[in-house]
Amino acid sequence: MSDNYDILVIGGGHAGCEAALASARMGAKTLLFNINLDSIALMSCNPAIGGLAKSQLVKEIDALGGEMGKVTDKTAVHFRLLNASKGPAVQSTRMQCDKQLYRLTMKATVENQQNLHIRQAMVESLIIEDGRVIGALDSSGFLYGAKKIIITTGTFLNGLVHIGTSQTPSGRAGELASVGLANQLKQLGFDVGRMKTGTPPRLRASSIDFSGLERQDSDAQPAPFSFTTKALRTERLPSYFTGTSAETHRVIRDNIQHSPLYSGVIKGVGARYCPSLEDKVMRFGERQSHPVVLEHEGIDTQEIYAKGLGNSLPLELQYQIVHSVKGLEQAEIMRPAYAIEYDFVQPSQLKITLETKLISGLYLAGQINGTSGYEEAAAQGLWAGINAVRSLQGAPPFILDRSEAYMAVMIDDLVTRGVDEPYRMFTSRAEYRLILREDNAVIRLMGKGCELGLVDQAHYLDLQDKMNHITQGIAHLKSVSVKPSPEINAKLTALASPPITQATNLYGLLKRHEIAYDDLAGVPGWEAQSDPFVKKQIEIETKYEGYIKRQFEATKKLKDQEKKKIPPDFDYSQVPGLSNELRIKLTRVAPATIGQMERIPGMTEGAISAVLIMMKKQELTTK
Repeated sequence: MSDNYDILVIGGGHAGCEAALASARMGAKTLLFNINLDSIALMSCNPAIGGLAKSQLVKEIDALGGEMGKVTDKTAVHFRLLNASKGPAVQSTRMQCDKQLYRLTMKATVENQQNLHIRQAMVESLIIEDGRVIGALDSSGFLYGAKKIIITTGTFLNGLVHIGTSQTPSGRAGELASVGLANQLKQLGFDVGRMKTGTPPRLRASSIDFSGLERQDSDAQPAPFSFTTKALRTERLPSYFTGTSAETHRVIRDNIQHSPLYSGVIKGVGARYCPSLEDKVMRFGERQSHPVVLEHEGIDTQEIYAKGLGNSLPLELQYQIVHSVKGLEQAEIMRPAYAIEYDFVQPSQLKITLETKLISGLYLAGQINGTSGYEEAAAQGLWAGINAVRSLQGAPPFILDRSEAYMAVMIDDLVTRGVDEPYRMFTSRAEYRLILREDNAVIRLMGKGCELGLVDQAHYLDLQDKMNHITQGIAHLKSVSVKPSPEINAKLTALASPPITQATNLYGLLKRHEIAYDDLAGVPGWEAQSDPFVKKQIEIETKYEGYIKRQFEATKKLKDQEKKKIPPDFDYSQVPGLSNELRIKLTRVAPATIGQMERIPGMTEGAISAVLIMMKKQELTTK
């Protein structure tokens, strides 16, 4: 017996939900698998969405019609704008969610989506015919026919949980690992590696002494992630700051032999930017303390996420570590910390659409591609879902370049460079971060989301109306002349801004870094802006005009290089002068454009010239 679908999505985490929703919303009959339907969209590690460089991804997902931002807005209980005192290019929103409410809200969205079917099942193997996927088989032997398959299995491929010497095959604590599918990917010839991540203990709130800890409350007036959100939840939960002690470090150093990370049991590669507590203590011996942040996991639960205490030591040592931290002297561990190893597929084996080069119609998204983080996974899921449907429709692929979106930077990095550790998005990875801000994601991408059929036309018209007000507002600032006067200069002095000695305009005054838009209230000709979005864009576009213009000019070269397509069947063995190393890299990556070729590590100008010459010769030969 069998069922037939346009698209199968294997795995119901953050990547899987976005892939399945995009696929169904674009008209494809879609089936989403998860081993346990109660863990769809589970926030298996921290309770937060967003953060540095990650909020840009969330806003881009929202602008293209994805769901993560909307669900976060509905379920968040703590709100912070990070880097608020710095420039807009590095400002990032971070929201802590009620984890169970997030899961339930996303699950309800998935369940109620037209064209989207859901099945609790373990997919054991793919069915492949003539190098193309045609379906999948679950552990009961039931066959599902499909034209495209998207694998979004997270940490479940051959997942192995470590707590001290205890090892448990598991996709995450308490859930089955996916072994059959993992082994099949290796048998098919994919380059598969091992990575490692971990999660800290969860503590019982009533057993913690918060009285002597630094408390952090939410921002007073937080902005939502989604352009469509009209109001945020009113419930708020604080976070608390503490830190490790000399005793913490002594316990770890004296017992480091019990850590599977240091005993050699764990072979997977972990992330340098997110080390475990054992790593921090052993690598940074000069540090007297490391920060610990206590975050509520929800309104109706006692569980506290102890950020900074992630380790893989035996439970008895975890208790010693927890009790050595100020405020946690009597803390009860509800869930122990653990490390997990899992298989990933080297992403240089993927096309820019996230379709595999080895098997036609098979797409990979999320941690299976060597990334970490909810946001990175969700962005890949959306990208893969869109492209799978576009391929079904016979439409051109959906591809953004590095000057258009953070998600494009990430995917280009993955497929061009591959990974040697879990990939995380950083602002430093984006060459054009001043024009890829979180505040302008809808301006950059909502039009594309509307064209894809993922964004409601009414929302796009609303954005266009705001854009008109921004244009008019800037034009008005430029049109209003301000002449020197005692009143004007007194106002400027009060703002710690130099007085003017000749006529200028409101635009010129607003360009001063110390002057905000509303600081000009009372100046003749100034107009109030009631829409915070419009006001913020007017201010940013005014203050950073020169920098933004230079970045837009710099993107022209990138776009020119991205226009120079390399034929998909281009034979690099026929290009004279290429080193064997570069020939192997080019054949493996199969760059789609000269721009992508330039970004391959170790690429030289000579190699690029040789390829361009050969492409030109082939063009002349075929004419």
